[in-house]
Amino acid sequence: MRHLKRTAKLGRTSEHRNAMLANLVCSLITHRRVTTTLARAKAARSVAEKMVTLGKKGTIHHRRLAVARLHQEDAAKILFKEIAPAFKDRNGGYTRIVKMNQRIGDSAQRAILEWVDEIASQTPAAPEKPAAESKTVDVKAEEVKTEAAKA
Repeated sequence: MRHLKRTAKLGRTSEHRNAMLANLVCSLITHRRVTTTLARAKAARSVAEKMVTLGKKGTIHHRRLAVARLHQEDAAKILFKEIAPAFKDRNGGYTRIVKMNQRIGDSAQRAILEWVDEIASQTPAAPEKPAAESKTVDVKAEEVKTEAAKA
């Protein structure tokens, strides 16, 4: 019986699965967004959120635990210097999964795994009023030029 054993197998051995999830989380750390299958995204989300929790603690011991899990020191540096401080006031839920269309080859459900606060930082700022006013001034200047050309 498999009671209380919720590990997603993903069709791999445990070593292969751990290495794949570590690489997926490292890609998420470096690129801020990863497109993968829905099952892999759900499995990688728990690993990513545990790494952010280690990053928020920030001691050398937690840094060594993160490097041991991820196997990439440069990804751990980015995690501890950029990503974890951005989530210092948040108590969990650091990632989001957005469902996409199905893959053509095998109809696997695809998904985007991304950090939650990336959407807020990437939204473009609203245009300011002086820019709109300068546009109307340019239109008036063109009208004056066309009237002068007619005369």
